[in-house]
Amino acid sequence: MNVLVVDDSRLARQELRRLLQRHPDVTVVGEAANADEAQLRLAELQPDLLLLDIHMPGRSGFELLADLEGAAPQVVFTTAFDQYAVQAFEVNALDYLLKPVDEQRLAAALAKARAALQADHAPDATEPAAPSRELLRETDQVFVKDGERCWFVRLQDVRLLEVADNYTRLHFHDVRPLIPRTLQQLEARLDPAVFFRVNRQQIINLKWVEHIEPWFSSTLKIRLRGGGEVEVSRQQSTRFREALSF
Repeated sequence: MNVLVVDDSRLARQELRRLLQRHPDVTVVGEAANADEAQLRLAELQPDLLLLDIHMPGRSGFELLADLEGAAPQVVFTTAFDQYAVQAFEVNALDYLLKPVDEQRLAAALAKARAALQADHAPDATEPAAPSRELLRETDQVFVKDGERCWFVRLQDVRLLEVADNYTRLHFHDVRPLIPRTLQQLEARLDPAVFFRVNRQQIINLKWVEHIEPWFSSTLKIRLRGGGEVEVSRQQSTRFREALSF
């Protein structure tokens, strides 16, 4: 398990390195003293786990995550402040460790990270062939921020994306945040075997389709699990039938 340590304190980074040496399967592939360095290291090293401080010069740890594009690694926050725990778990962080970091609490956090990585890489004979590296996989976890609220969400949990002016609204779980990306930008990163553009305004996750029925002028209407209906344009209805029919 490759780990990137991000903390503005050199002593804190050294202490984490010392504790991590007790776990033979863990390799510290790099360090960063602030969010700008961390963003470069993330792109370069692509670690499995991020040990991330919150208060740093410049951008905070939360702001770093909000600025990441594409899939984010698993995150464990390490901080001297306990008031951000709720916000940390709202973004689906694996754990929240208070400094000085306790050896047993760190071991428990690493165990969670191992389990998450094993789940991500478990073989599944029902899964289609992996898409190209350029595309985000449905098992990838992405960071979503809308105002003061943040989430880590797996793409497989996103059932619908739709245009909202110059933004895109995501539908997952019971929330519908807006993100500052156009639908076209997101479509270019999504696996077309999973996400289908039903019309100019909407993209659906095909694995959330509950019911399909014929609609006006040879079009289709699709009902999604979890709520919501979409109308498939005439052109896309033809493509839908061609792509998914025997």
